[in-house]
Amino acid sequence: MRTALRILPVLMALLVLLAAVLLWALDQGPMELPLWQALAAGLRGEQSLASIIVWEVRLPRALLAMLVGAALGLAGAAMQGFLRNPLADPGILGVSGSAALGAVLVLYFGLSHVGWYVLPLGGLLGALVSVLLILLLAGRGGSDIALVLAGLAVSSFAAALIALTLNLAKSPYAMSEMVHWMLGSVANRSMLHVQMVWPFLLLGSVMLLVGWRYLDVLTLGNETAHAMGYDPQRWRWWLVCGIALCVGAAVSVSGAIGFVGLMVPHLMRPLVGFRPGALMPASALAGAVLLLLADVLVQALPGKPLQLGVVTALLGAPFFFYLIIHHRRHFS
Repeated sequence: MRTALRILPVLMALLVLLAAVLLWALDQGPMELPLWQALAAGLRGEQSLASIIVWEVRLPRALLAMLVGAALGLAGAAMQGFLRNPLADPGILGVSGSAALGAVLVLYFGLSHVGWYVLPLGGLLGALVSVLLILLLAGRGGSDIALVLAGLAVSSFAAALIALTLNLAKSPYAMSEMVHWMLGSVANRSMLHVQMVWPFLLLGSVMLLVGWRYLDVLTLGNETAHAMGYDPQRWRWWLVCGIALCVGAAVSVSGAIGFVGLMVPHLMRPLVGFRPGALMPASALAGAVLLLLADVLVQALPGKPLQLGVVTALLGAPFFFYLIIHHRRHFS
């Protein structure tokens, strides 16, 4: 009861903040529009220039930023609880790198011109292949260390194949297109992208949230979790598949966006505590707020716009340095 009373105000505040940032994002753009009139016109089904821009250009971009940020924040909190390591990141499993490789291969072979769905589908297939490879390398009964090592191996192999693909690019334009996608962005997306990716994000999020009791018990150790009736092998792969769905689906539509899953849980711990069961929903909402704010910043900066992944990296890298120094002092 005490935990619920503590986390509920935080979740409500995050929801209000998310709604405010969403309205701010819908009001951002090179053209000033009467936002409330455009929203009302869209709800009435009226077609005007303002309503088309808001509903078909700005809203899909904002929704994708929210969905991707929520998925990465939730996956980061689950990953840190699963490995019991505050420096863990969802990318450690190699899913994000493999999803990026799948999309890069689509661009390399020119398949993106077949349809809008081919690029995100390539990312999703890359994420699926990474899970299968991790399963083969670590084995179903593998330990957490074997799982992490398998993920690092898959991530390194995916990075090497991406570098090879860039090196063999058929033209400077093809290389530029691949690099541009890898930098991460939610610009120039439509509701079709939202409709394609949200079922995978929803399924992965539900899988992670279902495991909150196991993650809470896991903070006491594997032996304690096993003594309380939890099957570590079953839950390990349940959580890995949930993280893979969230991260793979997010990367498939936005490109590689790093550090969100690392930063957000640390920002939420002082507010909701260290229990993964309380941290995961707060991290999901905070991730949505953070990435949406980052995308608003991308649009507000003058000159040539930065890519969203560049902004999160500029924010996340110093934060990562701070975490390393903080934990070094804490354990020294």
